[in-house]
Amino acid sequence: MKAKKNDTKKLFIKLGTCSQLYCHLLNREFGNTRQNEARALDPLAGGIYKLGYQCGMLWGSALAIGAESFKRFNSQSTAIGRSIYATQHIMKSFLAKAKSIECYDITECSWTSKASMAKYFFTAKFLKCFNIADEWTSEAVQAAHEGLSLEQNNLPDKCSSCASEAVKRMGATEEEQVMVSGFAGGLGLSGNACGALAASIWMNYLKRIKRGEKISFSDLQAEKSIEIFYNATDYEILCSKITGRQFETVNDHSLFIHSGGCAKLIDVLANDLPSK
Repeated sequence: MKAKKNDTKKLFIKLGTCSQLYCHLLNREFGNTRQNEARALDPLAGGIYKLGYQCGMLWGSALAIGAESFKRFNSQSTAIGRSIYATQHIMKSFLAKAKSIECYDITECSWTSKASMAKYFFTAKFLKCFNIADEWTSEAVQAAHEGLSLEQNNLPDKCSSCASEAVKRMGATEEEQVMVSGFAGGLGLSGNACGALAASIWMNYLKRIKRGEKISFSDLQAEKSIEIFYNATDYEILCSKITGRQFETVNDHSLFIHSGGCAKLIDVLANDLPSK
């Protein structure tokens, strides 16, 4: 690992969101430059566009791990499998530090409520996020390195990720598909809020950033994508409830995707159309 001055709090203020912050920190550690890709993570702060699910620090970390995995491993399949397992590893580290992976548990803030947001800032609750981000930096770096270095001898011949499939359908490059692969199964196969939804929102933002569009954290397109998703899932967002199962291994998840699992939902997300 490279020894670096801990400038996390300063960067948090500069970049503005925890998701972009942690993507930047780990990309810097790995020697990767992905400014547009990190910026496109902004709507995942607040637990997927203000919904309060998985902390943005984890979405950002997972994306940076995916980028490094693509660089390290020769095959896309291996890179996807290793990225998912490395995401699990860094999630364990974060859970030990923050005691929850959920944004709402940590912030006690409902980001869709102006009153709740005002309370979060005026009562200085935001300092909790700043402190977690600051204190977790070195442990996150270590966990990212460890996660990608752990031997994985039981990877299937073709590793798949629901998140990768969603962005593939949206025209993503192989590298971009691997970047989001750790989002699989509700982020690291945790069964939480849908990783394919998060990946599709990220991909949409990335396309618009590359086109030079000016976008903000409050965005009608992201709101539209979430509403379309809810219509397709009868207002369910947890992976474990949508799929009716908990994925134990990359092989479990890959077999599920290969057999057509969540194909209709991925189609909805990729095409940004209401389900039929």
